[in-house]
Amino acid sequence: MNANTWYGHFTKNFARITGKSITFILAITLIFTWLISGPFFNFSDTWQLVINTTTTIITFIMVFVIQNTQNRDTEAMQIKLDELIRVTRKAHKTLMDIEELEDEQIDALRTKYTDLAKTTRQKNK
Repeated sequence: MNANTWYGHFTKNFARITGKSITFILAITLIFTWLISGPFFNFSDTWQLVINTTTTIITFIMVFVIQNTQNRDTEAMQIKLDELIRVTRKAHKTLMDIEELEDEQIDALRTKYTDLAKTTRQKNK
């Protein structure tokens, strides 16, 4: 299994697990347990360091998991939209890969379609 395949499987499964309500309940339970354990550790620096380090590590990992999931979902949605454009008779096929254009080109297309929408709304009044 290559690195991309392993990483893809890991992030997909990790996102699925962390998105469940039981995981949220577990996180809240751990935080509550940490809070009530404070008096036993005299609210020491080490006691605080445990939660700070744990949450930092989890946050760091989650950034990559969320970004990977977002990228995968966006790419899948783009492919689906491209297919809809492809099979629609009057659609402009050049729109299928606009994500590859430069920002200025995308802005020009956005302006064109915004103007088209305004014109259509005015005609329908």
